[in-house]
Amino acid sequence: MADTPATVFLKAHRVAYTEHEYAYVEHGGTEVSSRALGVPEREVVKTLVMQDEAGKPLLVLMQGDRKVSTKNLARQAGVKRIEPCRPDAAQRHSGYQVGGTSPFGTRKKLPIYLERSILELPKIYINGGRRGFLVGIAPGELVRALSPQLVDVALAD
Repeated sequence: MADTPATVFLKAHRVAYTEHEYAYVEHGGTEVSSRALGVPEREVVKTLVMQDEAGKPLLVLMQGDRKVSTKNLARQAGVKRIEPCRPDAAQRHSGYQVGGTSPFGTRKKLPIYLERSILELPKIYINGGRRGFLVGIAPGELVRALSPQLVDVALAD
């Protein structure tokens, strides 16, 4: 399998990971990938590209079966407002095609906010840099490699 910027980053940071391919479905989200991998949806972590009121991009890592409270995120990030980026802006900031966005090896160094409850999981599956490709890693390794800010912003889906 060809490397992606994400797998190059993981190798450079000596992060142990497993590779998992699945048949990508447009707008299928974590429901499709969790079913394909046979894991609970909460263990599939989505990478969301958002922006603050000044248009500054940031990444939010959230469990697949949860939504982000942008109001709580803005408060915890110390900004007035946070909203999702348009797909073209998300791709420009991250360097990844929407549906294949990984927090590893992004085009620009972006602030990363990690939902704290993810750390309670034994293993997570997160995008490996292209559609239909997840990497499995220990949550502690994600923290070590990315140094994200931990937040409590999950809403039940």
